[in-house]
Amino acid sequence: MAYSRTSGFRLAFSRIVFLAVVITSAQRLANAQSARQLPQNTFPSVVLLVMQDANGQPISLGSGFFVAEGTMVTNLHVVRGASSGQAKVIGKKNTLTVKGVVGVDPNADIVLLDVGGLAPALTLNTSNDLAVGDVVYAVGNPEGLEGTFSQGIVSGIRTSGSDKLIQITAPISPGSSGGPIINSRGEVVGVAVATFKEGQNLNFAVPASAVASLLKETSKPRPLASVAEVQANLKDAQIFNSEDTQGVVGTDVRWANPVFISFAILNKTGSPVTDVHFLVVFFTGDKKHGFSPIDYVEGRTCPNEVILPNLPRRQDNFYILPHDPSPYASSCEHLYTHSGVNDRTRKAEVRVLDFKLGN
Repeated sequence: MAYSRTSGFRLAFSRIVFLAVVITSAQRLANAQSARQLPQNTFPSVVLLVMQDANGQPISLGSGFFVAEGTMVTNLHVVRGASSGQAKVIGKKNTLTVKGVVGVDPNADIVLLDVGGLAPALTLNTSNDLAVGDVVYAVGNPEGLEGTFSQGIVSGIRTSGSDKLIQITAPISPGSSGGPIINSRGEVVGVAVATFKEGQNLNFAVPASAVASLLKETSKPRPLASVAEVQANLKDAQIFNSEDTQGVVGTDVRWANPVFISFAILNKTGSPVTDVHFLVVFFTGDKKHGFSPIDYVEGRTCPNEVILPNLPRRQDNFYILPHDPSPYASSCEHLYTHSGVNDRTRKAEVRVLDFKLGN
């Protein structure tokens, strides 16, 4: 068989290329982390965000992660309408105060926040090698459940003009917004942003390249309110309804007699909470004709009462007493309403206004 120098060169070159591919694959395998290592290495950089309005009342829960010293990224819709906020690193007791905004990209629905504090930054993977079928992991706080780690795959790469979204099967829910989507090497490939509520496991992330681009354009910190009304422009997916307070809720309202009401405060944040400030709204009417609110009263859980993570705490010591001279005075033992309210209602709803993270 004839053998030319050219064919010999091509054969040698092909072996070199093949060897390079083998070495690259081996390096990637060596850099891959186990499913147990990934959350341990990622959690110290991921936060639970609680945002408040101008009155200090919580309006949304979300997730975020550090991308530089003192700087973290989350979704713009998480901070929309907020005037202040706190960030709690997963597994830590202390909270960090959101000092302001240092970058915003409304088209990608992401925002950079100055929170101070020292936490390791996650590595952004801005390469274009992400493909359908790749294994990914969602890290965040869905429904306020702190430190949730879920596996999935890339199920599609969606484009609309110059915009790109990564479709994934890793489960995400309200509260996941702003959390990192990482690969098997612990690198961030996207930021959890949206889900189709009408579909099944149709979840989306903004590519990490959008975060990398925004990091190049950081500015001095601006107040949260300066970008609160900026609207995101993601048309391919339905943005989470993050305006609802999902982390701490009132539930299971019961009437024991005409003047005694009890209910549970359910803590879904994954962290202890105290000093829960709530409203009890009273309604009149029936199922056939509908219900209308007729009164409300404010209350707080008792001092030093700690509601443990992911557990309900029964509030069974509230009496509806209409004879107090101050109609809306309240304590952790009594709720005072206007005279006659408890004769007109047997339907009540508990709405949580505020709470504190930590013991």
